[in-house]
Amino acid sequence: LLPLHLIPTSSSSTAIKMFVHIPIVAIIHLCSIPSSSAFLPPSLKPPASSKIFSAASEVMPSNVQALVDQAKSLFDSSFGADVDKNLPNYCVSAPGRVNLIGEHTDYTGGYVLPLAIGFNTVGYGCGSVVKKDSSESIKCRIVSTNNPVAEFYVSPSLEASTGSNKWVNYVQGVVLQYLPDLKEDETFMFDLAIVGDVPLGSGLSSSASLEVATAVFLERILDSHGVAYCSAKDAPLSEKQRKMERAVRCKLAENIFCGVPCGIMDQFVSSAGCEGKLLLLDCRSLDYREVSMGGENASSSDAPVLVITNSNVKHDLGDGEYPVRVRQCKEATDILTKMNPSIQSLRDATMKDVEAAAKSAGLEGVLLQRARHVVSENERTVKTADALEKGDWETVGKLMNASHTSMRDDYEVSCEEIDVLVNLAQTFGDGVFGSRLTGGGFGGCTVTLVKKDSAQQLIEYLKTQYEANTGTKCVCFETAAASGAKAIDL
Repeated sequence: LLPLHLIPTSSSSTAIKMFVHIPIVAIIHLCSIPSSSAFLPPSLKPPASSKIFSAASEVMPSNVQALVDQAKSLFDSSFGADVDKNLPNYCVSAPGRVNLIGEHTDYTGGYVLPLAIGFNTVGYGCGSVVKKDSSESIKCRIVSTNNPVAEFYVSPSLEASTGSNKWVNYVQGVVLQYLPDLKEDETFMFDLAIVGDVPLGSGLSSSASLEVATAVFLERILDSHGVAYCSAKDAPLSEKQRKMERAVRCKLAENIFCGVPCGIMDQFVSSAGCEGKLLLLDCRSLDYREVSMGGENASSSDAPVLVITNSNVKHDLGDGEYPVRVRQCKEATDILTKMNPSIQSLRDATMKDVEAAAKSAGLEGVLLQRARHVVSENERTVKTADALEKGDWETVGKLMNASHTSMRDDYEVSCEEIDVLVNLAQTFGDGVFGSRLTGGGFGGCTVTLVKKDSAQQLIEYLKTQYEANTGTKCVCFETAAASGAKAIDL
């Protein structure tokens, strides 16, 4: 779940190099790397209730309670004898996410339509703001279920970890983003254990979940010391503004400290997700609107459900093709800008602009394909949000199918196993509206919109046929929109 340790693996059906990120329990420092999973239960079925416990009046989902118990146990076994008993303990939770549509559009300032899910990263620990020590004896310690305790001293000169400790970067990167909130002679000191049940390397954003959980943990420490965000010295931030700033900081951690040129979608929905709602997010302005499936008829019994299928093919966005796509989008944008200076990113372009550039400005080959996907995907995403609210499931399904075709052919981020899953779902028959790859690509998961009374039959069909076609088992589950990150009051 939490980014820890990268293990190279191979895919029998693709020549693409993949990595599995092993989950961990950790203490957080500003950073962001590939996704991983700290704790993966035998069953991936999410809890019946996706609402995350944050107060005594709320009911904590059983999977979150189990993670809390594991985190506390790991904390006690790893740090118990050495912990300062005078420090308060904090517990936090941050969810993974599924993107219904709007893939590879966030890092060009486009539109996305994700939802938080009922799989989470949970952190339990204690910490404080302390005076800097010239001997650097003040350490932060983190631990995960699959990795030994790692220690580091928080300072602006902190360097990224390599090798088996690469997972620590997710934590360190975030910590560095919160360091400017402190006085020049202050730093963080903490012990943190993190566990999670977000499937590793599945495209469900376990890395963002870790980053956001770390951020909430640090905010708890800052709050206990009366420290405000450096951006809010004159006026306190609203809860909505705090969620937005948290997401921005976590994204910067991943971009700067971990070297991953990701957009803001994953961190944003993990931070600001809303139970029962998808978020139509404008990744340029960070404005968003909550979208219900069926709008006023959202609770209608005939509303479809979302089925997530994990192909069990792993990927690593930090290495390989992800940075290549980012660069190609920039190159395509440069061509469009020369033709029309008002186009500063692919978000600003229309399909007519792309066609015109292809005819007269030299936009061709791979760059034409990349631009065509991003521009058309932005249009599909906005249309999907509108269709969802109207309960126009047929239109939503057609847009999802078109999105997958575009990702497969123009953006080229699908793979054989994912295409098998999508084709199986799309040809399942009456009951399935649409299916597509979700996440960065090169493995991971698919998302399928299906009638509720057909969901279980579809799940059994996918499990049987996918294994028959690929020799690999897949994992399927229904999901609904869950709450975003929260502090857990124990």
